[in-house]
Amino acid sequence: MPKFLNRIAELIAKRRVLNHSDCYIAHTAKVKFRGITGRPPSVLRIGDRTIFEGSIMSDRTGSTVIIGNNTFVGGSMFVCASRIEVGNDVLISWGCTIVDHNSHAVDWALRRNDVNDWYDGKKDWAHVKILPVKICDRVWIGFNSIILSGVTVGENSVVGCGSIVTKDVAPYSVVAGNPARIIRKLEHAS
Repeated sequence: MPKFLNRIAELIAKRRVLNHSDCYIAHTAKVKFRGITGRPPSVLRIGDRTIFEGSIMSDRTGSTVIIGNNTFVGGSMFVCASRIEVGNDVLISWGCTIVDHNSHAVDWALRRNDVNDWYDGKKDWAHVKILPVKICDRVWIGFNSIILSGVTVGENSVVGCGSIVTKDVAPYSVVAGNPARIIRKLEHAS
């Protein structure tokens, strides 16, 4: 696509996101607006000097995505039905997925109509597990990691590349693996 068409597409996406009801993006933030697909989150906050090059998929009305100051999000995806919160001074590498829900009910009888419902433009969330995700300040999440619903990643922690985080990560920890486990404790900065 020619450069001027890319610029026009980005401006159209920016207008769509900023005209949404409860959106604040700091004037010093650098945001790839075309990554915010479908309906924007009901609440979207992106802080000062943040670089957001990822994607946000808001799966239902009422979702909230908050990203703090001085944070970098590479080509990663946030899939939000309730709340995803990212603190200040966070690094989220490329290829990561952060999701606050299970997408479908575990029981076949409760998910049997999911595709037909989607086809008709609706979704029954009644039997889907939804729990907020919180990434605290000064966290680094390595390439291709997955943070699942209900997880809090404590401050100053590191998530190793390719990890699948299914449980909370204690502050000042390095975790890695599938499922992610603590492999090292970090010293508290003075």
